[in-house]
Amino acid sequence: MDTAAPYVIGQADETAAGQVLGLLTHLANAADWLYDHWYLLALAIAVTWGVGEAVVRRLAARASADRMALELVPNRHFAPGLEEIFRRGVQLTRASTAMPWWAPRRAKTVQIRLRADGSSPLRYRVEGPAGGERLLFITPFGPNVTVNRARPIADEPRKHTVRAEFILRGKLTSPLREVPLDPDPLQPLVDAVSDLRAELGDLAEIRLDIQRAPKWALQARRLQLMGTARRTERREARRAARWLRQDASGSLGWQLQQLLSDKPAGSVGRRLVMPTVPRRIEPTKALGKLAEDDHLVRVQLLVMCASNTEGRAQARLAQLQAAFDVFGGSSRWAMRGWRLGPWRVGADHWPTRRGFERRWQLGHCRPPRANWVRLEELTGLLKPPTTHCRLPLLAKDLPTFAFGEPTLLLQGIHRGPNGRERLVATYAEETLFEVGVGKAGGGKTERALAQAIGWAHAGGGLMFLDPHRDSWPRATTFLAHETLMQRIALIDLNGLGPCPRVSSWNPLGMHQGQAAHEVVEAVTDAYASALGWDDANAPRAITILTAALTVLVAINEAACQAGRPEDQATIFHVRAMLTDAAFRKAALAATAGRVEEIRSWWQVVFPTLQADAIAVVLNPIARLSANPVTRAFLGQPVGVYNIRAAMDHRMIVWVCPGGNGPTDRLLTALLARDLLRAVRSRRDTPEDQRVPFRPYFDELITLTGAAPETIAAMFEDFRKYRCQVHGMTQLLARLPTAVRLSLVQNASTLATTAGSKSAIAPITAEWGDNPSPDEVATVERFEHYVSMTVHGRRVGPVQLRGPHLDAVFAAQARPQKVDALEQAAHANAGALPLDQLTARAARQEGRVAAFLAEHAPAGTTSVHLSKGYQ
Repeated sequence: MDTAAPYVIGQADETAAGQVLGLLTHLANAADWLYDHWYLLALAIAVTWGVGEAVVRRLAARASADRMALELVPNRHFAPGLEEIFRRGVQLTRASTAMPWWAPRRAKTVQIRLRADGSSPLRYRVEGPAGGERLLFITPFGPNVTVNRARPIADEPRKHTVRAEFILRGKLTSPLREVPLDPDPLQPLVDAVSDLRAELGDLAEIRLDIQRAPKWALQARRLQLMGTARRTERREARRAARWLRQDASGSLGWQLQQLLSDKPAGSVGRRLVMPTVPRRIEPTKALGKLAEDDHLVRVQLLVMCASNTEGRAQARLAQLQAAFDVFGGSSRWAMRGWRLGPWRVGADHWPTRRGFERRWQLGHCRPPRANWVRLEELTGLLKPPTTHCRLPLLAKDLPTFAFGEPTLLLQGIHRGPNGRERLVATYAEETLFEVGVGKAGGGKTERALAQAIGWAHAGGGLMFLDPHRDSWPRATTFLAHETLMQRIALIDLNGLGPCPRVSSWNPLGMHQGQAAHEVVEAVTDAYASALGWDDANAPRAITILTAALTVLVAINEAACQAGRPEDQATIFHVRAMLTDAAFRKAALAATAGRVEEIRSWWQVVFPTLQADAIAVVLNPIARLSANPVTRAFLGQPVGVYNIRAAMDHRMIVWVCPGGNGPTDRLLTALLARDLLRAVRSRRDTPEDQRVPFRPYFDELITLTGAAPETIAAMFEDFRKYRCQVHGMTQLLARLPTAVRLSLVQNASTLATTAGSKSAIAPITAEWGDNPSPDEVATVERFEHYVSMTVHGRRVGPVQLRGPHLDAVFAAQARPQKVDALEQAAHANAGALPLDQLTARAARQEGRVAAFLAEHAPAGTTSVHLSKGYQ
């Protein structure tokens, strides 16, 4: 047994060796066969890869089919801090993983879409897994950002399209440049698309995909970077050692030193050379931003530009490429691809275009190996444009003015970022009240005239009240059209020329169907407003005037019912009512049954009044009567001026009071109060049948000095009756408080030209001092800062150049027809020679007395007339 054991063991060893040798032989044969048939192995690998890729694509497409889209709309006060933006980035990163477990990694992404297509300066959308909608809907930005669920965007194909993918170049472990939040980091991108023209089919879109960094990929990247750093350090150490050895063993300087030395050969010892040891690699230094796992993501940046005009898409892409340079530092964004002379091979060419299109359409993320960033580097892209971003003014934001379009109201000339100028407008229905402020000669009136002329040519009705009359000769050249002449009426109370013509108006007239109590109230309130009366300081004067007007209006009502409107009393009959007992008795007798409630006051209270109580009422009437123009204008029984009829028939009424003295202020107050009464009377017309009408008030300081409460009421009430007021003034601070508060509160449009900072400050304060008074005070002449209302939201303030009539309406100028316009305007206003109207006004007292005599009770007629008018 002892001798057989070694034999058995040796035989087993020989068998094992034979098996190993046979295995190696088979492996060698297999390798040789594979070498001879390598194409089969390659085919098997390709088939396996193809099948796997097809399965992954199918799963990714299925996972991406259920996606959500949110659009973030910031308001003008949106100014987030770094912490808010960082928290938003964390939300986006977390939401990218809200997908089924089987979803491939390329589908686990959240996409930020920055889109400029003409609908807004830069639309900001977030798209991602449907499971992340609840997480992303509530943002850290608070109420300053509105989040809306968005629908998929379907783009029409453009003729020219360019594509680009951006990757990180430079020192990949270094972060991108830290861009401050003021100005907005998105400003370069906004500027790049600011001259986009939707009518040419221009489109620019940036898509940033954010994906959580996979641990294995991050670890592999770190190992690669550490290995590269170690190899670099060893190479540098070897290079340093080689130079040291060369220097120690045989440098030319050392050899010369030996030859010149007195010491015998061999007596000088060789220098000691210490070998260079490779330094230890610090991971934080070698890995840079990849050293920490927290908030590290992979990103994919795709850009597409399109247009129907050749060359515009390529130019847009170049602008966006320059915009991304702002984020560059040691690491920067660069277009992926190769340049071959004048040609660039990139995402627009084979073989990468098909993959670009698939990622673009499905929202998949397959970032390059170098695109590792931290959330802090993406600060500028994780939020919508802020208040520090200057957004361009698009046609959607402020429509382009079209001559003859009744829905638009001219505002000025806007110069775009590309230097193109266009006439901009607001929608007439939304321009309820407008205020223009600025120094004299700054262009306020010219801008208002351009707006009024454009509105007139579009078929709109208006009233232009100008105490200085300068606006009328300026506007006539552009209004002298046959289609407008029948709608224009001129109420000129300046009495200019050798034979002036004046229109007529009876504030107490009842021939136009007014309500008696409204007429009395309007005239009384006009007097009280112009003279500063109220229930505290002049209750007796208000009572006396009201009583007199009540009787006179009753006389006029009776005259109209009798078919004799030419026998109506005028405002100058107040004097006869208060001072002529015979006239007063006849008037009360003729109106018996109409003013019973006031008769007792005339019989009991009036006889007890002192003469000075009546003088307060008579003095302003005496001033009106002393002026021949106002005497002729107000002394006619049947006046032609009817502002309510002018509103309903889209008339263009130009009213030019004689000035701004006490008498003129009283007349202006009467006109203003009558306008207020006429507008309020439109309550008898259904709202949808009320014709829009626009009063323009030049020199609000003068007008409000005559009727402050009336003007304030206009800015408060007229909107309900589709009457929109436009006012111009040099100083907002000089307006009465009630007017100023109502005006600023309800203004749809605020405009200011250059002026003193103290005068401009109240307007800029409404804009949050952006722009500041210093900026506005130094603008050029005829330049305006304007804030407007479009689609229910405020636009601006934006800088506009005021429209100049000779430039904007040059095609509408008809200087040869100005005389015909003057004649038509006077005819439509019923203007007659001043002498003729003066004579008629003088005879009116006799006509009224005769009418009263005819309608007085029997037995009183002869007595009253003998004392008063016979």
